[in-house]
Amino acid sequence: MTPDGPGLRAQLADAGYALLTAAAARATLQLDLAGLDVLRESWERLPRDAYLRDGGNYRARRHSCFVQTPAAGVLEAVPHRPHWQPTSYNALHGGLTRWFEPVEPAVVSAPAWRQLLRSIGELFAQLRAVPRWFIEAHQFRIDTATGIGRPTPEGAHRDGVDFVAVILVTRRNILGGETRVFDARGASGVRFTMQEPWSMLMMDDARVIHETTPIQGQGKDGVRDTLVLTYREGGFQEPDTPPA
Repeated sequence: MTPDGPGLRAQLADAGYALLTAAAARATLQLDLAGLDVLRESWERLPRDAYLRDGGNYRARRHSCFVQTPAAGVLEAVPHRPHWQPTSYNALHGGLTRWFEPVEPAVVSAPAWRQLLRSIGELFAQLRAVPRWFIEAHQFRIDTATGIGRPTPEGAHRDGVDFVAVILVTRRNILGGETRVFDARGASGVRFTMQEPWSMLMMDDARVIHETTPIQGQGKDGVRDTLVLTYREGGFQEPDTPPA
């Protein structure tokens, strides 16, 4: 059964995470999946991530930031800024000021993109009423051109935000990539492999930790493309911001 809005909120409140099929996401969040499909080709133009500390060359990405006022239905892009996390949340890349190329203007201005960010933010605001969300949008491509690709080289982690949405965009010619979500304060957890474009995992970042296992190629041009959206009430993370 496709969860309605209250059902999705109940899942998040009860378990700290919820996994949605593309159809459930479309129905619950009123998404334009056809419009989102048009944006999938922008993942073909992601620049290489120059900051990988494990010596790999398997990740490409873009990053842009937004501020949302959920009650007013307002979403605004902010001037381009770096991505930063403390080492307490990212032991591998924490403490680095990382400048990535921004998400392409045609993507940022697309109605389907803006609806996606707004709808998810409005859902999270129903769980935690906030005046504003500070949103970071990460387009990721993990490929197997040079061997094993690691979607989460930092391992199981939290992101230091309030809520996270991990959205599968493309999965092609790969094995692996199992997503694991565990209770941050206990041993219980679930494991699954996201296969369907625009299926999405939503998480309460204070309650769960997550990771995705490495991928290996199965044929030519193995890739796993995702969009990761983080929503934080207390401003963007930066060196003078205490951990959440």
